[in-house]
Amino acid sequence: MLDENTRKFLDHLIANNKVVLFMKGNRSFPQCGFSAAVVEVLKKHGVDFHAVNVLQDANVREGIKEYSQWPTIPQLYVRGEFVGGCDIVREMDANGELATKLAEA
Repeated sequence: MLDENTRKFLDHLIANNKVVLFMKGNRSFPQCGFSAAVVEVLKKHGVDFHAVNVLQDANVREGIKEYSQWPTIPQLYVRGEFVGGCDIVREMDANGELATKLAEA
């Protein structure tokens, strides 16, 4: 269950960063292929993003899944809106939707 402190922490991160990626590892050393794929897509677009390593805090790792009602990591947020996981980010990148969303950020 998502505790109140974790919810406030997630609210703060998402509200105070235009682009937030909850991932395994960090932008320099992703620790799963899906996280690495989303990092590469974001780098391709030249977007600055805040990376949150969910492996450092079990409350954040489990809490973000409940917060977004999405069962997997990575998770991308743009301007406070949950975009999706790896497959959705790649699909949106391929059809041009991601570029539009990131330009708004």
